[in-house]
Amino acid sequence: MHVPDGFINAPVSVAAGVVAAGAVAVSLRGARRELDERTAPLAGLVAAFIFAVQMLNFPVAAGTSGHLLGGALAAILVGPWTGVLCIAVVLLMQGILFADGGLTALGVNITVMGVVTVVVAYALFRGLVLLLPRTRASVTAASFVAALVSVPASAAAFTLLYAIGGTTAVPVGKVLTAMVGVHTLIGIGEAVITMLTVGAVIAVRPDLVYGARGLTAPLKLRVGGELVDAAPAAAPAAAPAGSPKKLWIGGLVTALVLAGFVSFYASASPDGLEKVAADKGFDAKVEDHAAADSPLADYGVKGIETARLSGGLAGTIGVGATLAVGTGAFWVVRRRRSAALEG
Repeated sequence: MHVPDGFINAPVSVAAGVVAAGAVAVSLRGARRELDERTAPLAGLVAAFIFAVQMLNFPVAAGTSGHLLGGALAAILVGPWTGVLCIAVVLLMQGILFADGGLTALGVNITVMGVVTVVVAYALFRGLVLLLPRTRASVTAASFVAALVSVPASAAAFTLLYAIGGTTAVPVGKVLTAMVGVHTLIGIGEAVITMLTVGAVIAVRPDLVYGARGLTAPLKLRVGGELVDAAPAAAPAAAPAGSPKKLWIGGLVTALVLAGFVSFYASASPDGLEKVAADKGFDAKVEDHAAADSPLADYGVKGIETARLSGGLAGTIGVGATLAVGTGAFWVVRRRRSAALEG
């Protein structure tokens, strides 16, 4: 759902940019409470993983494809504040390096694909977790529903911006119906990917899943007629170390394989926004991307003629760049948290 330049007029794009900048600024402060020495590198990995999975367009209807937005996944794995930052990093790298999503529309994309998806998904996720039994299955089920709802919510948010500042005269009702309809189908794919990923991480390291923290209630003992919390059991000698190194390596390898190899087999059909825009005609004033001459534009490396090699190399570079920028940013946030605690 990467919005290109020209769909939304300049005043509304600027206003969306202000909203996005404010959301990022607030998230930088909020992320200090979510990140520590273990989760900071994991957050960078989550951004890189979302970048990789977004390259895997899947068919949802005749001539239409969809891809992961990632807001729900990021919020559940590393927290809502950090989740907004993860999506912002992904969109920034895609816009600058790969000419995917307009640069003047960057604020629109962060607001629609990052802020809205994270807020809607995490609010729904937390509500469901509170209502359901405190089990791992409940967390994965709640992640499915939250991700499913977040995608049409994002489509509705785009339609609202179009209603205020659209550059064409297509009736808003037609845009809303088409956008929400196709993105509900895309939401099913988003929900499956999110559920499987959250479930896989919970199975290996549930302690690193932000949305699963406090999942298990403390054991109660009756002492003198009163219930008290039991002391935590001593970790067995063979317990895994606290470092998430194995998870990090496994996630990075997975992201590289998805972006560098599996992406070649992704659907070539236009995504939901592109298809609806073409069908309804509100792409009439789309503008050329300012980074169209980037050596990585359109997820290929200029000068390499072999499509599979070009796309795979571009995806690998994208994963590496997103990982580096994301991890660096999250380490800075974590260090500021440490400095604040020491002060």
